[in-house]
Amino acid sequence: MIILGTNSIKDTGYEVDNSCRFNRGSSDTLTRTPSSASNRRTWTWSGWVKRSGLGNIQTLFNGSDGGNPEIFYFDADDKFLYQHDIAGADYKLISSQVFRDVSAWYHIVVAKDTTQSTETNRLKVYVNGSQITMNESALGYPTQNFEGAININDLHIIGNWKTNSYYVDGYLCEVAFIDGSQLDATSFGEFNSDSPTIWQPIDVSGLTFGTNGFYLDFEDSSALGNDAAGSNNFTVNNLTATDQSTDTCTNNFATLNGAVLLTDVTLSEGNLKAAFGSAGTRSPAGATLAPTSGKWYYEVKLIASSAGNYISIGYADIYANGTQLGNYTTASSLGFGINAWDGTIVNRTTTTTSAPGNFAMTPDDILGVYLDIDNLQQTFTLNGTQHSSGYDAITASTTGFYIPTIGDAGGSQTISAEINFGSPTFAISSSNTDANGYGNFEYSPTIGGVNFYALNTKNLSEYG
Repeated sequence: MIILGTNSIKDTGYEVDNSCRFNRGSSDTLTRTPSSASNRRTWTWSGWVKRSGLGNIQTLFNGSDGGNPEIFYFDADDKFLYQHDIAGADYKLISSQVFRDVSAWYHIVVAKDTTQSTETNRLKVYVNGSQITMNESALGYPTQNFEGAININDLHIIGNWKTNSYYVDGYLCEVAFIDGSQLDATSFGEFNSDSPTIWQPIDVSGLTFGTNGFYLDFEDSSALGNDAAGSNNFTVNNLTATDQSTDTCTNNFATLNGAVLLTDVTLSEGNLKAAFGSAGTRSPAGATLAPTSGKWYYEVKLIASSAGNYISIGYADIYANGTQLGNYTTASSLGFGINAWDGTIVNRTTTTTSAPGNFAMTPDDILGVYLDIDNLQQTFTLNGTQHSSGYDAITASTTGFYIPTIGDAGGSQTISAEINFGSPTFAISSSNTDANGYGNFEYSPTIGGVNFYALNTKNLSEYG
């Protein structure tokens, strides 16, 4: 499953600089309790969402009237739901489609106006510019003039359900709430004039947000809950400065692909951290974006290992059996790269051993990966020092795609690492960018006077 992420291939004129990365495992949320209630019948929520985890309930936004939340979320079947949970008077609507693309950004608008006489006009949901069908469960649409829990003077949460642990795994950007108006998707985005199937954001700063309205642009890493439209700021819970990301709906960065079958591998931190278990056979994790040409750079930081630091890092060119990569990134899985425990270079069906004694990774080390597809060669650095073999030749891909890959190389140890395609989950001290100004790397993407690039859709449209 290799997809050039939706909504991100072309320049849009309006650029979104930052998103916020939510990690289910660390219970990341933004919370706010309005000082007073406002319009509980009519409002609009808009946000861009890039999913990471699938197959469990993940809450985008909810308000709570005591223990009775009004909420919208992805369910365990990856459908989108709106619900108001009131004993004896619940309302619930469920989408027909599922949302399982972890490579792309979805724009979601939830627009409510219970003053409407036609019940289907009381709650509308738009995805990527088009209104979607919301099927009535036995609970159905809100009654006319029903006042819900969103916009009441009680707790409101972005990223979880008040009474349950249904946290978001993924990224949010351009999150806006309009108090008092039911708006459609064209207030927040537009179709690209050159590519009319591509839905893209527009500047929302000129909208009237209303008393409890807000606009979260996530541009201040020290205050990710800052309301850029006023003073309705959110409290940050468990999010840190490293959760500010440059992976956005106008420049989509690669992550690891959690939508393919993975064996004994757990992804977290926006699918940029991989933890490999102790089973005899473990899948590697491949990226969501795969170039076919150009020169590309990414980094891998070893976090922890129970023994041996047995991790392989590099590229592969197919998903075996259409579902997953081979057992690990070595010749046996049609991959090429490096065995990071000793510096052995791997190239598909042969291995070339050139392993200097100082090239074995240990926790906190950072491996730099440089892939030159145009000249079919690769090289690596360890904490900024280039591998002694210099550039090694690679075999051309059988499919034309080159998938960045990270894998546990066997044995019974556990191991974890974080991958940095340019929007890292770990702190960077030197802040190197590529020659186009993209990415945030510990070491330079330029080596020997040759420019390599961060793997995102802006760079792919130019080089890949």
